Amino acid sequence: MGKQAKPGKQAKQVRSEKPRRVFDKAYYDQFYGDHAARVTDQEVTGRLARFVCAYLDQLDVDVRRVLDVGCGIGLWREHIENHFPNARYTGIEVSEYLCRTLGWEQASVVEYRSRKPFDLVICQGVLQYLSESEARRAIESLSELTSAAMFLEVLTEEDWQRNCDQSVTDGQCYLREAEWYRTRLDRHFTNCGGGVYVSKQFEHYAYALDRLG
Repeated sequence: MGKQAKPGKQAKQVRSEKPRRVFDKAYYDQFYGDHAARVTDQEVTGRLARFVCAYLDQLDVDVRRVLDVGCGIGLWREHIENHFPNARYTGIEVSEYLCRTLGWEQASVVEYRSRKPFDLVICQGVLQYLSESEARRAIESLSELTSAAMFLEVLTEEDWQRNCDQSVTDGQCYLREAEWYRTRLDRHFTNCGGGVYVSKQFEHYAYALDRLG
């Protein structure tokens, strides 16, 4: 996970070259615990969720099925249920700890399949923890799972160097250039800005300058 840097914020964390593979209680206590250094909270997620949901309304996406990939402690769930009360929310997680304590379905986006795709897929802070081959497969999987729109957030090399607050951002991950992701996402999605990607299989109408790709 990453947190945007404030002007003048100094980096404090030395990035680990060893990618993280364990998402246990200690990880969630460090980055999501009740302290000033946590990476996000309900208020921050709420602002983001309101933007994404309003944008989907603008794009006329009828949201009935939502998949939250790497749902963590479930910060999106309440906001999705409030904005789309008729939608069914599904959360999947690789963390055995969270699945045991919160009841999520234990699964990875690399392998997860569904008989029916989802109107909205949320993939926040997941892809940077996957190796290159896993990330390639995950993007293909996301394209198959998304019938309309996806919200994607991923920490890139550029973000680590210039945009994030390293003192509270997990650097124990794979940092790839943003172009690596753009090249692969562009095959399946239209980038509509703000982390919102629309499946190229979904008919929607947006002005040319609203599309970044």
